Amino acid sequence: MQTEPLKQHQWLNQLIGEWIFDGECIMGPDQSPSRWKGHEVVRSLGGIWTIAEGNSEMPDGSLGQSITTLDFDPQKSCFLGTFIASMMTHLWLYKGSLDADEKILTLDTEGPNFSAGADSGCVAITPYQDIIEFISPDHRILTSRIKMEDGTWNQFMTAHYHRQK
Repeated sequence: MQTEPLKQHQWLNQLIGEWIFDGECIMGPDQSPSRWKGHEVVRSLGGIWTIAEGNSEMPDGSLGQSITTLDFDPQKSCFLGTFIASMMTHLWLYKGSLDADEKILTLDTEGPNFSAGADSGCVAITPYQDIIEFISPDHRILTSRIKMEDGTWNQFMTAHYHRQK
């Protein structure tokens, strides 16, 4: 069985290439932002999936590695994907959609809320969003945010990606 690429898969194909990025993460109101730089290679799997492999120097000087997969599932009428990284054990499962202008892909997921329940040794699971916005064909921004207890979203990470190839 061969799946034919749809326009949503073509949207994902914008990600294909080599990118360098610089990011900033704010872990708390009383902490200075952490900054890092990295490199990412995104390839296609059959014109349907994109697979992104990233490497970056972490704020403590160690090497961080990540793999992101993204696809559009026509049966579910949404984007699906995963994110894993060498600095955590959580498997992030994505479900997302494009905005009306087809410039912003919002990926909903759930993950550990490291500030909630930390005193009890139990980490609560909470909603997150990773948002990919194309500024131009060679510049995209990834932002990450967490849903707060009051229902508002708190953006804690921004990374700018610039195409190299």
